[in-house]
Amino acid sequence: MGPKELVHMSPTTTLLSFLRSNGITGTKLGCAEGGCGACTVIVSKETSDGNVHHKSVNACLFPAVAADCAHVTTVEGLGSTRDGLHPVQERMTKSHGSQCGFCTPGIVVAISAIFANKPDATIDEIEEHMDGNLCRCTGYRPIWDSAKSLCSDAKKGPCGSSCNSCPERDDCDIEHLIPDPGCTPNNVGAAPAPANNVCSSSHEKFKSDPVFNKTFEELNHPSLPFPEELKGVASTPFVITNGSTTWYDPNTLDVLLDLKKEFPNGRIVVGNSEVGIEQKFKNTKYPVLIGGSNIHELKGISEDNENFTFGANTPLSDIAHFCESGSEGSVTWAMSNMLRWFASTQIRNTASLAGNLATASPISDMNPMLAASNAAMTVKSKERGSRSINVSEFFLSYRKTAMQPDEVIVDIKVPKTSKFEYVYPYKQAKRREDDISIVTSGMRVRLAPSPDGSQFVVAESSFAFGGMSFKTVMAPQTSAFLLNKPWNFETFDEARKFLALDLPLPDNVPGGQPEYRRTLAASFLFKFFVAVSLQIEKDAPPGAVEPIKDDVKSASESFVTMRKPSMTGTQRFPKPKYTPGLEDGTEKKGVPEPVSRPSEKRAVGKDSTHQSGALHCTGEAKYTDDIGLPTDGLEGCLIHSTTAGCDVKSIDISEASSLEGVVKVVLYEDLVKTGGNNKLGPVIKDEEVFGTKRVRHVGQVLGIVVAETLEIAQEAARLVKVEYENFDDNVIVSIEEAIKANSFYHMTDHTIESGDVAAAFDTPGAVVVEGKFRLGGQEHFYLECNTTMCVPTETGMTVYTSSQAPTKTQMYCASASGLPANKVVCKMKRMGGGFGGKETRSVFVAAACSVAAKIVRRPVRVTLDRNVDMQTTGQRHAFVAHYKAAAVMEGGKPKLLAMDVNLYSNGGCSLDLSGPVMDRALFHVDGVYKFDAFRCHGLVCKTHQSPHTAYRGFGGPQGIITVEHVVDRLATKMGIDATEFRESNFYKEGQSTHFGQTIEEGTWNVPRSFRDAKAQSGFDERKAEIKEFNAKNKWKKRGLAIIPTKFGIAFTAKFMNQGGALVHVYQDGTVLVSHGGTEMGQGLHTKVCQVAAHAFGIDYDKVFVDDSDTSKVANTQPTAASMSTDMYGMATLDACRQIIKRLKPFRDKLGEDASLSAVATAAFFERVDLSAHGFYALSDDRCGYDWGAVPDGTETGPDNSFRGHPFNYFTQGSSLSMVEVDLLTGDHSILRSDIIMDVGSSINPAIDIGQIEGAFVQGVGWSTTEELIWGDEEHEWVKPRGRLFTQGPGFYKPPAFNDMPAQFNVTLMDGVANKFAVMSSKAIGEPPFAMGISVFFAIKNALDEARKDMGVKSEELILMHPATSERIRMGVGDEISVVGGGGGGFQAKGSY
Repeated sequence: MGPKELVHMSPTTTLLSFLRSNGITGTKLGCAEGGCGACTVIVSKETSDGNVHHKSVNACLFPAVAADCAHVTTVEGLGSTRDGLHPVQERMTKSHGSQCGFCTPGIVVAISAIFANKPDATIDEIEEHMDGNLCRCTGYRPIWDSAKSLCSDAKKGPCGSSCNSCPERDDCDIEHLIPDPGCTPNNVGAAPAPANNVCSSSHEKFKSDPVFNKTFEELNHPSLPFPEELKGVASTPFVITNGSTTWYDPNTLDVLLDLKKEFPNGRIVVGNSEVGIEQKFKNTKYPVLIGGSNIHELKGISEDNENFTFGANTPLSDIAHFCESGSEGSVTWAMSNMLRWFASTQIRNTASLAGNLATASPISDMNPMLAASNAAMTVKSKERGSRSINVSEFFLSYRKTAMQPDEVIVDIKVPKTSKFEYVYPYKQAKRREDDISIVTSGMRVRLAPSPDGSQFVVAESSFAFGGMSFKTVMAPQTSAFLLNKPWNFETFDEARKFLALDLPLPDNVPGGQPEYRRTLAASFLFKFFVAVSLQIEKDAPPGAVEPIKDDVKSASESFVTMRKPSMTGTQRFPKPKYTPGLEDGTEKKGVPEPVSRPSEKRAVGKDSTHQSGALHCTGEAKYTDDIGLPTDGLEGCLIHSTTAGCDVKSIDISEASSLEGVVKVVLYEDLVKTGGNNKLGPVIKDEEVFGTKRVRHVGQVLGIVVAETLEIAQEAARLVKVEYENFDDNVIVSIEEAIKANSFYHMTDHTIESGDVAAAFDTPGAVVVEGKFRLGGQEHFYLECNTTMCVPTETGMTVYTSSQAPTKTQMYCASASGLPANKVVCKMKRMGGGFGGKETRSVFVAAACSVAAKIVRRPVRVTLDRNVDMQTTGQRHAFVAHYKAAAVMEGGKPKLLAMDVNLYSNGGCSLDLSGPVMDRALFHVDGVYKFDAFRCHGLVCKTHQSPHTAYRGFGGPQGIITVEHVVDRLATKMGIDATEFRESNFYKEGQSTHFGQTIEEGTWNVPRSFRDAKAQSGFDERKAEIKEFNAKNKWKKRGLAIIPTKFGIAFTAKFMNQGGALVHVYQDGTVLVSHGGTEMGQGLHTKVCQVAAHAFGIDYDKVFVDDSDTSKVANTQPTAASMSTDMYGMATLDACRQIIKRLKPFRDKLGEDASLSAVATAAFFERVDLSAHGFYALSDDRCGYDWGAVPDGTETGPDNSFRGHPFNYFTQGSSLSMVEVDLLTGDHSILRSDIIMDVGSSINPAIDIGQIEGAFVQGVGWSTTEELIWGDEEHEWVKPRGRLFTQGPGFYKPPAFNDMPAQFNVTLMDGVANKFAVMSSKAIGEPPFAMGISVFFAIKNALDEARKDMGVKSEELILMHPATSERIRMGVGDEISVVGGGGGGFQAKGSY
């Protein structure tokens, strides 16, 4: 059958674009590079044996045309709230597995794909394959619980068989013997759950909870459908073109060779993980693309006596599965393990070895593996036939290979390992899962007995590396040296010198980290020696090799070859109850009774599921970009500057304007003509909607293109030609550069001083530390990028946006478009995450969109790509702290004397919220500790980075980690255990903070939380366990840290502590609430529903919270500062009580058993208003801080109390974390974390626990894997200066599924009522974030132990933040790292 030409689809259209353009919006766009998994779908195809195989793939990369003869299942195809939930959707909903919900459809589909292929999948199999999805909200634990509960071995009893599948499960009488981590005393040293607590562990759920007591297999859920029309249908060749790109899809090797002869520069596409990225982010144009997935001759796996042969286009997942059975040290074992960590399941399902080889990435994992294994590839052309090329000789230079343009790779032959031949894989990255390697290596050696038979010698070896050059490189001098050398320590110690000659990495190497990369290469070689030696001990007669010392054996271990850790967790919380709080005040008179008799179902304190949980899991939850664009709607693309520190000379839009499909290119001049105001800014108006002259940061908005399609708009934006002039000689990027240049926002210059600091430092016997602590920024990485749709109306405009600040969006859209505020309505349904990043930094997108919509008088939608969002919207502020602190021994205990600290933050090129962020850092830089004297000073630096902004914690975490760093240094210098030091210096009730706020009686729960964290974790047992482990292991160390926290709750700007709500009661007894807050996953709407349900005495599901809408509740404050439940819960309660008061006569008449429906109906017919607007403002005496206040000499309170009372109360808690560190690579794992949190009387413990877990893991990311790299003085290889290098998940690494603690326990404290907030609850969104730094200090603790082992003085280690794998490895101070370029106080470079 000849080729068929299809003309209805573009060859460059991705499957995601195709789905979403056809209204199938459950599948989300998160990154467009296959790094977040939000776009995951299942592609099902019939195999040659007639079976159907289901593969999860990234729809953002998968070409739509590659789905020929395939069936595609999106989240909508699994289940729905109308027709019934799929088991995975049901478990996710009931496990509280979603928060913002944007990532949820992709995660649901990824899990479902595993069970679709294997209904009896085990926990091990789930844990191996959840590596392609990210979640920024939950901390992953509830998702793990959801997925594992469906596994065939979800719970094994003492008998060893699965409890789920046991026919005697219900009658089993040995349940009490089942160990249940955290919930029973079987967890050594842990305190059992108090009788008045609810204790729920992962294991317990799987066994006993009715929701979780059936596996996927037992549920007999129908298999994924596969259309009859596709059965027995084989792919046939076809051609598709859009005029500029033509896609050919051959189905035989001969046709492929013909095409390569005709189009030698045509790119073969299999996984599209390389070509798709080049097209999207590099704007690479390919006139000819050739599909390679349907050529069966290029797929398959075979073997003979000498080789394994892998078809060129065989999916990597198939190869990994085939190689799983290899024994340790064999080539298949090495390949299987390397592939486990290669990209993600979704990528491995489509990518191939040939694709890896042909793209010739210098940091590929598999290319060094194949080169070291002595693999060879068969290449073929139409003209010259076949030839063989050794992989080790294939890579000629950067992205250039020995293959000719008309050749294709047919197969790869990998020699089988012989006796005493060993192959091992190595890699290290910022994050274990789905990360590009910093250095990767394949190592192979074949040993033989020496001529006299006394020892083993090296008969042959090969070492290949990625990340050490511009291509995959071998180490020939090392191999030559090793030939015929004895296999012993001395040989390999000498071999490291030759390895350094083979890998001469220059100090200015692109990508940076030269010292670390050199150290990794040498460390891998040492690991290889130890691993092979241990394997020989198993394979050879005793005494054949020099034995490895017991404490060195762990050097052989690598996460690459180890089983992925099993994640479990325990959640403890008080039994549901209502505790009166602020709403009742000191007297209860005048508080109206509920209209209906209280219902158990709606009780405040219950762990009700998220209001939108099921909608998240089915893809039915709509986000801004899911709203259908009206038929006359246009797509917009912002025009950005490409440099910084210069003037715009000219902007030429002629070519862009002439592109077919472009409607308008809008610049500043157009905004002026429409009567708009070009000024923006939340505090001072120092930003512009469209840049006019000075370019202050890379990515500054200069204009906007609106066109008929997004592709046209983006192409036109690229065609806009901008000329620049008057370049600055010094483009300031970092804090240090700003300090040198005196470049500051001087209005942020604030100081708090309490006590006599100078005198305190002069205390006899004082121990003093001083220095500099640098801490990095953090990208919000909300899964939903900023998006806005502006729809002109008859007289104004409706703005649909993803923003934490609808009123701010409304006001600036009105201002920019020249409209009065009363004619602009902003609507916000839900956000796919915010974390502070959409408090102010979403506004410039909306403002530009509104101007364009007004000018063209048509709806316009703007959605930022991930890389653009990261470059332009700002991040958490990087800080540098210059400090001096002192402590003294007093009464046998350490006592803090004084601290003097100067905080500098990188504010970027405009002020945004940097001032109040710095203020909150100053308020929290005392941590939980009482100093006799304290001085802190803060100043924001003005640089050419994008404006930095609010982020969960709002400066608080930067202050907290600074004081914890200082406390840790003091404890080390004084030779005192850091935990003891901390516990000895807590505030006490009645004492005052440095800013003058008194710790009120009955409110201080940090000491108790600290004690409880020690008890729950079995602290003493953990310490003993760690001591024993560290004594037995030289190259792996464990560390432990407990970090307490207090976090102040209130907006520090007094006027912001207010909120409104609108409540309607309907005659059917249901209630509709609109309030000023926004839902971004934190469960605000759910809690408000519970408050309203409690007030009316009705079931929770009778209350609904509608969209945030400025026409319903006006003049709102941003949803921020963790204040939303406090404000909108009280405002809602106020409105409810107004209605209840009106309904009281009717309730009295009808009786207490009357339903709300009956009462409301009776009131309606008596013309009683069933609606009310509620309002709440925090009391004047519990908020506000006047930095400009001057003492008049009459003050009688604590130092600085005359300035105000910045916080209503403190949310408090403590976190313990235990880690294990691989000293040779810098890799770390979190073995356990225990969190004790004072959240008052929880309105919804499930939501509060979810916030704690999510914030903690986000804090862990900030402290470890998440590092921002800018083009600055320490990264000159990043061009231009001021460009953010770490754009997108390819380079920026939030924690993945494998990065959460292996045991993750959270306890909500009981008996901690809070009379200062609604229903005695406490704010929870931000406070737990700082708990994540317990991991940072646990790592520091492990490094201190390592350095003692190495004979390095512990106090010399100043571990800068974040604790990346580089900083961990280079902080060890061993000989290998010193030779690599470390030692002598070496500090890794960073962007601050």
